Amino acid sequence: MNVMGDKATLFETGRFVQPSGEEPTRDEAAEAAEEARHRLQAEAGDVESMSVLGAMLLRRGDLDGAEPRLRAATAAGDRAAANNLGVLLHQRGYPEEAAGWWRIAAVAGSAAAAHALGRHHRERGDEPAAEYWLRQSAEQGHALGAYALADLLEHRGDADAGPWMRAAAERGHREAAYRLARALDRRAAGGEGETGADDGADTESGTAETDEAEQWYRQAAARGHRRAALHLGAILERRGELKEAGRWYLTSAKDGEARAACALGFLLRDAGDTESAAVWWLRAAQDGDGNAANALGALHAERGETQTAERWYRAAMDAGDDNGAYNLALLCAEQGRTAQAEQWYRRAAYAGHREAANALAVLLLQVGDTSGAEPWFSKAAEAGSVDAAFNLGILYAGRGEERVALRCYERAAAAGHTEAALQVGIARLREGDEAAAERHLRCAAGGGSAEAAYRLAAVLDARRPAVSEHELGESSLNVKTECEEWYERAATQGHRRAQVRVGMLAAGRGDVVEAARWYRTAAEAGSRNGAFNLGLLLAREGSEPEAAVWWERAADAGHGRAALRLALVYARRGELAVGQQWADRAVALGPAEVTERAGRLRDALREELSA
Repeated sequence: MNVMGDKATLFETGRFVQPSGEEPTRDEAAEAAEEARHRLQAEAGDVESMSVLGAMLLRRGDLDGAEPRLRAATAAGDRAAANNLGVLLHQRGYPEEAAGWWRIAAVAGSAAAAHALGRHHRERGDEPAAEYWLRQSAEQGHALGAYALADLLEHRGDADAGPWMRAAAERGHREAAYRLARALDRRAAGGEGETGADDGADTESGTAETDEAEQWYRQAAARGHRRAALHLGAILERRGELKEAGRWYLTSAKDGEARAACALGFLLRDAGDTESAAVWWLRAAQDGDGNAANALGALHAERGETQTAERWYRAAMDAGDDNGAYNLALLCAEQGRTAQAEQWYRRAAYAGHREAANALAVLLLQVGDTSGAEPWFSKAAEAGSVDAAFNLGILYAGRGEERVALRCYERAAAAGHTEAALQVGIARLREGDEAAAERHLRCAAGGGSAEAAYRLAAVLDARRPAVSEHELGESSLNVKTECEEWYERAATQGHRRAQVRVGMLAAGRGDVVEAARWYRTAAEAGSRNGAFNLGLLLAREGSEPEAAVWWERAADAGHGRAALRLALVYARRGELAVGQQWADRAVALGPAEVTERAGRLRDALREELSA
């Protein structure tokens, strides 16, 4: 217990009043002169000077000099002296005697003494007596009394804690301001409010509570509360006010808050200053922050300094951060140290790290241990890993358990997994539920899946009514439909079938250049349909030799119509033997219509050659 009731006593006399709990720096000469004046007046029998002189000596640590002055002033009925005598005796190790003097001062109306007496009873486990005296102090407007009462009531789960915490904060108590802000923060996030009850606040009230929480964080941080500065920085960072967030992180970090140093490091890294980031991460990691140790490990891993990275990942593990084991496993996996990677994945997975459980299952699957992989996929999926839910679906699909696989895909899709949404969309298409299929395909396509964009475009394409030639005007030819926009999105992502389809739609509009561009892109990527269509386009434009080159590429990839076209080309050129060879190829490749036509051509060429 600090001097003068934690630097907030003598409120009743108006002397040494410091509502914020901070003492001003006074000129030493003036203080010495004031002490000399009070000493003279005390020796002359002035009770008030005795009390003030005793308080001054007590604050300076001169207990032997302070005690006789305080006892003399107390004997003369000065309640401030009685309170400070209690503080002195408490410091000397006589708590019961101290409590006696605090009781005398508290009964006489000293709020500071009532606060001290309440704390004394709480330390001894006498909560009823503690509450009585703390309430006396708080009701007289004593900030420390209000805070101590709120702390006692909150510990007990009493609904009256909130108003007293607010009262202490409003009277300048920085820890009360911080705790009030934390309560408002939790309340805004849907947790318990400042009274310990969930009032079901709506979004608007939640926003108001967030704003109020920020104000209290700001007040506490301005008074030097380092954790308040940390939380204030986090609020500002989420809002995008990075410069001010950085200032509060810096304030908190300089006061020794490791989490703030770590957060400051991330801000600096995102701003491109990795060297400064590393300085703050190092400071935080040395203070035991596992997140900062992981960040240092990742930084060194990016630089190729794997041994240093491993050392920091181990430091993160020592700090109790499971990400350290996970990151160390990733490092080992990248280096091909599979056995060690499995060891660290297991450590993180057993500690509840869901992505480590998923990665461990993938590793086991890669070495053929399907039975070992499945429970880890399940555990990770149940813990909320979207990737694990998707991977579990792949595992079941591989066994032919399509319904179980679909449930896994649906779980992952509901959490926003793009490929899972695609798989659900494909399954719904097979079932004929086009509306559900479209919904999932839109989610997957919006998430960047080229296959989903193509399939969505195909669904929309199939719905388009046929447009008769007399309805086709210039305006309708130049307007792109939604399905074409999705085809183009898939095409730009490298989807070959979409590229062919975009080429066909462009050709339908009469845009030969655009059609040729997309056909060529698809053909060069290995699309036999793209090569065949490009050949058709070139042939129509009078470039049959170049068309034959692309048809040959398509035919070599198994395109029957391309082989038939080549047979016709060579037959017209008079190269009947080569034409017959391509006709034979077309017969073998099909489909049925091509097989029939190619067979007739082959027979005709054979007769011509044998004539």
